[in-house]
Amino acid sequence: MLINGEKLDAELIEGMAVTPLDIDVCVEGSPRARIASSWVPGDMLWKGQVGERNVSVQVRPVENGYQLDWQGYSVVAKVMTPRNAELASLMPEKVAPDTSNLLLCPMPGLVVSLHVEEGQEVKAGEQLAIVEAMKMENVLRAERDCVVSAIKLHRATVWRLMPLSWNLNKELARSQFLY
Repeated sequence: MLINGEKLDAELIEGMAVTPLDIDVCVEGSPRARIASSWVPGDMLWKGQVGERNVSVQVRPVENGYQLDWQGYSVVAKVMTPRNAELASLMPEKVAPDTSNLLLCPMPGLVVSLHVEEGQEVKAGEQLAIVEAMKMENVLRAERDCVVSAIKLHRATVWRLMPLSWNLNKELARSQFLY
């Protein structure tokens, strides 16, 4: 069993992991606990009994497991065979790119006009460019104060994914248009 990426050894002592669930388990040498529930995969709420306590847990599917939320705690749980756990531990973890300093074009489109020049100080809310997509013009505005350090695209360029990169600090920073 993996809980938030940490491997925990769990042993099914008695019962079968079927619906309705009524099993005795032991996790990492902790005392034996009875778990009972009529939950089925797809239900968004797990209601059951853990030991002597009635419990309700919010359940959300994630890749190869479930995110479980209960009384402010949130964990990702994955139950797998020992061999699968061993192989999963060898897989590199995919880290989402940091997009906190990127201004993303709302959809691919054609650059109709640029309203900034290299070296220009830009204030939050100021118009940077207009992109035409699906016969609509989208105005891209600065989210923060910054200085444009380089513009590497021009009018009539088709913007695709992450066209505008901001390198921002708490103070006035420099930004770049990237294509």
